[in-house]
Amino acid sequence: MHPLYTYIKQRLTAAPYTESEASALARWILEEAFGFSSLMLYAGKDMDFPEENRKRLDDILLRLEHSEPIQYIIGKACFGGRTFDVTPAVLIPRPETEELVDWIVADCTQTDLSVLDIGTGSGCIAISLACRMNGAKVTAWDISAAALDIARKNAAHHGVRIDFRRVDVMAPHSSLPKTDIIVSNPPYVRESERAEMDCNVLDYEPEQALFVPDNDPLRFYRRIALAGQDMLAPGGKLFFEINRAYGSEMQSLLAETGYQDIELRKDFAGNDRMIKAVRQ
Repeated sequence: MHPLYTYIKQRLTAAPYTESEASALARWILEEAFGFSSLMLYAGKDMDFPEENRKRLDDILLRLEHSEPIQYIIGKACFGGRTFDVTPAVLIPRPETEELVDWIVADCTQTDLSVLDIGTGSGCIAISLACRMNGAKVTAWDISAAALDIARKNAAHHGVRIDFRRVDVMAPHSSLPKTDIIVSNPPYVRESERAEMDCNVLDYEPEQALFVPDNDPLRFYRRIALAGQDMLAPGGKLFFEINRAYGSEMQSLLAETGYQDIELRKDFAGNDRMIKAVRQ
């Protein structure tokens, strides 16, 4: 392996990272930040590495040693085989959310469907669906102007047209658009769960996109489910990513809101994580 790979791995293993985490980070840094190919990594030759690159590498490693997520340091994250720009204005896309996208694509095979992504963040869900669903007309909402700026850049990079709008879904709306599918990965982490979370999330990712009050943890789901009764045509589908602790509560909420064919699914770790419901 290239000597820089070994150096990065050794330095990060001495920091709060496991050996496997340090190995993955070393490869990602060299490939994504400095353009190393696999051949360059495995050739093991100590090729020229300019002084400005060494200074940038030291800055990256220092920030990693302070637990800053590598995605924010480099400004990119991988999701569903695609690369998305990310900043601390948006959440870093998670593998669990990739499973939600896969479910929607497999379940909604008709052409020219209209899709609304509520709380789009980086745009990873909306853009992935626009890329993978035949003729889908995708709209994406977020309350954050900074997040929408990132999402628009990502859509342009991937060559898809999405109607991005700044919307607070919790605010009153005199009229709501009609759509075939609603998908949302809203804030769902309870305030009381802060103590269980890693500092790389707490210190760097946007709180507005993470937390809900303990006394009303399903507030966004309730609001979106009610709005969906106005927006979705009969047979229209609602998809959520959820807090693993509230699978049964979400089933009850959706049933009480008038939905049918409710299906709860687990993620790759065996946690209740995704739910689908159909408007009658």
